[in-house]
Amino acid sequence: MPRITVRVLSALGASVLGATLGVLTIAAPAQAAARDGVCDTGEFCYYYNSDHAGSISDHVGSLANYGSTQPDCYEFRGAGAGQGLCVKNNAASAWNRTGNTVRVYYNSDYDASYAYQDLAPGAKTNLNATLKNNNASHQLISGTSYPAKDDYPYKGQSSGTDPWYFFKGQCTSFAAWALQSRVGVPFHNRYGGALWGNAGDWAAAAERAGVPVHNSPKAGDIAVSLGGSYGHIAFVTSVNANGTFEVDEYNYNVAVAYSHRTVSVGTATNQFSRFIRFT
Repeated sequence: MPRITVRVLSALGASVLGATLGVLTIAAPAQAAARDGVCDTGEFCYYYNSDHAGSISDHVGSLANYGSTQPDCYEFRGAGAGQGLCVKNNAASAWNRTGNTVRVYYNSDYDASYAYQDLAPGAKTNLNATLKNNNASHQLISGTSYPAKDDYPYKGQSSGTDPWYFFKGQCTSFAAWALQSRVGVPFHNRYGGALWGNAGDWAAAAERAGVPVHNSPKAGDIAVSLGGSYGHIAFVTSVNANGTFEVDEYNYNVAVAYSHRTVSVGTATNQFSRFIRFT
């Protein structure tokens, strides 16, 4: 099963967890209502079914472990399918009505070693294929970063196209995978009605598709280099205090292989000048 990324809530053990995960944890908004099976402003809510159907479980803070059996587990409280069942490993969709990113973890205790999914403020979406019915904790966070890892499912392959219609082993294929698996964007080569094509075409394609393009990076961005015949792209995993940033990429120094490096903004062949922001 592929590893994946998403966003979380955290109120418990904020200082320790923040250091462990590389994120700053925050408290839940004071105005959020108590758990009543209604998704109010300021809450993070799970739905038992996909497309925000079925019973709701609403939360005002981070939870490291939902519990797995009644009467001690956190359950779905709203009317509809799933009412009364434990939330753990039973949620199919979610709505983040908090003002912060929410990270949903595959494992309990905010353990990001296998998979997680980040939901931006206001995001209302189905959990991805890895997290659907495999949700064990969630955390409110600020200052998101992504772990550097080679989780690309087509390692060593250099022929044929991937499910997103890019050539396997190329930087574009890896970036499409990262958007799918880490950010939860259902990206493909015709996303937004534009043809994305080669790496050097992505910034212009983003503008045609209505996706913002910036001159400075944020974790989760696709960094674009316009140099060379085809350009190059990478996934931004974190931004450093000195203005440099970290990227995961494929097919940079070694053909059809993963690399991670620290880079800066610029127009040199080893730098990136545009940043596509999907969330």
